[in-house]
Amino acid sequence: MRNAQRPLAGVIDSHCHLDFKHFNRDREAVMENARRAGVVRMINSGVDYSTNSKSLELAKRYEFISATLGFSPNSIDGKKEPEIQMLLDQIEENAGQAVGIGEAGLDYYHSKDAPTRERQAEIFKRVIAIAESFGLPLVIHSRDAEQPALDMVKHLEKVVFHCYSGTLPTMREAQDRGFYISLATNVCRSGHHQILAKNVSLDHLLVETDSPFLSPRKGRNEPANVLDAVRLIARIKGLEPQDVAAQTAANTKRIYNIH
Repeated sequence: MRNAQRPLAGVIDSHCHLDFKHFNRDREAVMENARRAGVVRMINSGVDYSTNSKSLELAKRYEFISATLGFSPNSIDGKKEPEIQMLLDQIEENAGQAVGIGEAGLDYYHSKDAPTRERQAEIFKRVIAIAESFGLPLVIHSRDAEQPALDMVKHLEKVVFHCYSGTLPTMREAQDRGFYISLATNVCRSGHHQILAKNVSLDHLLVETDSPFLSPRKGRNEPANVLDAVRLIARIKGLEPQDVAAQTAANTKRIYNIH
């Protein structure tokens, strides 16, 4: 098994969705596989009311899981104001049990029309306000909308661009503001993401799987596969994999204030 050939220690998967139905049959085994591979912590990110609740439950049950509470732009469709407010209230009421707010943001890949994008921005502003009021890091989903999302959060101090896929200039601008860039396991099969990996500053880098999505190979992704990303990024940067594992873990602990 590739992950067993050269063990790494202290790795953190900074963004995953272990609560999703894709893991219903073998969730415990998936977590144990990650722990055996050297993953010491997993940040489970909520995207809506149900997944926020499940993320909180996982964080309570397992000391190696932390939760972020979010409102994905892809969870907005069909929701009327009472449901939107209920979700925002849930995030606010449980913020003390979370290490971050998000994922939340803009998705121009799935939403092409102006009214939908404007609605996303309106709700994103409300989530930004919650993160700011609690002093928690904001985890941004910004597919095909990295620059517009960055423009909306320039006043914040703690920001993570989850699964960053944007341009080099926007990435550099985010880094210059002290924000963190999280690269996912799709770096293993994407030339664009490998260019990002070459250029990202190691002290602003997080690694993630976005499990069950973005697998470095066929099939379902899982937290153990974050080691694939660590090894490839190390090779691209001419560094030792353990050094990349250690620095990205330190960055994750710093932004989320975890130990």
